[in-house]
Amino acid sequence: MSAALATHQELCRHFAALLSYPQGDMGGAARTCQALLAEHHRPAAAELERFCAFVEAQAAARVEEIYTATFDLQPVCHPYVGYQLFGESKQRTLFLVKLQECYRNHGYLPGAELVDHLSEVLRFLATAQNVTARAELINDGMLPALAKIIQGIEDGEHPYGDVLRALQGFLSGEFVTAVAAHAGGREKELEP
Repeated sequence: MSAALATHQELCRHFAALLSYPQGDMGGAARTCQALLAEHHRPAAAELERFCAFVEAQAAARVEEIYTATFDLQPVCHPYVGYQLFGESKQRTLFLVKLQECYRNHGYLPGAELVDHLSEVLRFLATAQNVTARAELINDGMLPALAKIIQGIEDGEHPYGDVLRALQGFLSGEFVTAVAAHAGGREKELEP
């Protein structure tokens, strides 16, 4: 596995934790993610700074309350890739089936969330080796969904808006292009 892929996977794991229902040491998790981003994608690290300060200054119950109010109570911000792309439609159902098939084909066993939850997709990206599958899911799923969720958060200073913009910047970075070029446009696993 290349160092770039390993770093990308690690960052996906960290973002998955930040976009899951808050638990544990969110401040520590956010700072760890930010420190790794600072080494590899400074603009995304800067976006995450305000969120780090927010979770460090707030009680855990307040962070949970804001998470729920943002992602569970506002349909425009639901953290589901398929929902953001297709709404509650037959196309979303087909997307969920295809996503489950993709997970199964790559040996990934999803957790308790729906398979198209941002954190679940990020956990998959944290394990997947196939660069074509990764690039397609990022470019055709994650990035358009993130754009819609970010647009749905009306407050530009919203702490979860910061996380989403940092993730968007990170996923839009040079990595996807570089790894896809490394694969030569074919379905190929990165060599160790």
